[in-house]
Amino acid sequence: MGGAVSAGEDNDELIDNLKEAQYIRTELVEQAFRAVDRADYYLEEFKDNAYKDLAWKHGNIHLSAPCIYSEVMEALDLQPGLSFLNLGSGTGYLSSMVGLILGPFGVNHGVELHSDVIEYAKQKLDFFIRTSDSFDKFEFCEPSFVPGNCLELSPECTQYDRVYCGAGVQKEHEDYMKSLLKVGGILVMPLEEKPNHADSGKSKLVHLPPVMVRSLQDLARIAIRSTIKRLIHQETAGRNGNGLRNPPRFKRRRVRRRRMETIVFLDKEVFASRISNPSDDNNCEELEEESREEAEKVVPELKPEPPVNLLRERVLTLPLPDPLKYYLLYYREK
Repeated sequence: MGGAVSAGEDNDELIDNLKEAQYIRTELVEQAFRAVDRADYYLEEFKDNAYKDLAWKHGNIHLSAPCIYSEVMEALDLQPGLSFLNLGSGTGYLSSMVGLILGPFGVNHGVELHSDVIEYAKQKLDFFIRTSDSFDKFEFCEPSFVPGNCLELSPECTQYDRVYCGAGVQKEHEDYMKSLLKVGGILVMPLEEKPNHADSGKSKLVHLPPVMVRSLQDLARIAIRSTIKRLIHQETAGRNGNGLRNPPRFKRRRVRRRRMETIVFLDKEVFASRISNPSDDNNCEELEEESREEAEKVVPELKPEPPVNLLRERVLTLPLPDPLKYYLLYYREK
């Protein structure tokens, strides 16, 4: 499925197209999509297709189309501090975006049938935490992935505020899926009417991770990082006046000048006179000359400046021992 929007040249342009087509409608969802580069979840040899609105599958690894993920994110109505269960968590792409919205006090669990896909998801999650500047723009609810069949969850597992199942769910399992929700929760899943009599083999209960209480040290790190971010935001807003973020990028449309002619019929005789557009007559040669001059001009290539991680820079200037600075930065790479 997919193909609902045009392909983008990069992640931001893909998000622009999803916004224009009204698949992404809220700011929180837009921020999460821009923060996690879809191409990072592709194998290297398939990255050319990362910004197309198409699903991708290679072996057990699967990514739904961007339009599907954006619809899911909007339907889940995510808020900071909620608990989320992703049934069929796959590469962890969706879970990572959800974790950016849930924040440090949310719960983010995933169940995946294939153990090799779980290893792949953990590698991609580790890469995101270590290298992405987006990580420092949010307080992240790190997802936890466990192997197993999502239809065999332990009866002792907790209920969740939000549940998503990417695979088609049989009508007979609808009540089971609803039982995973807290009162007032939201469940998003494709429901299939056609029964499936496939035998799942030996049953093995899936135990989800317990909900952990954060340590005082971890809470202090979250508070310090949040305070520094707030100060940076205030300073940036003061320098920029209104503090508005950069305006969205729009594609430039190519305007073509066409020669205009008017045909005037006189009386009933078969006689016509063509009157050229005066502006074209006077300026045609000048425009052509200007076009040639513009084409001959050598425009220097402007390399985009690398993004500045203001939080990292501020933490490194604090009068603290280096081990504590690195702890505040989650020991991330520069």
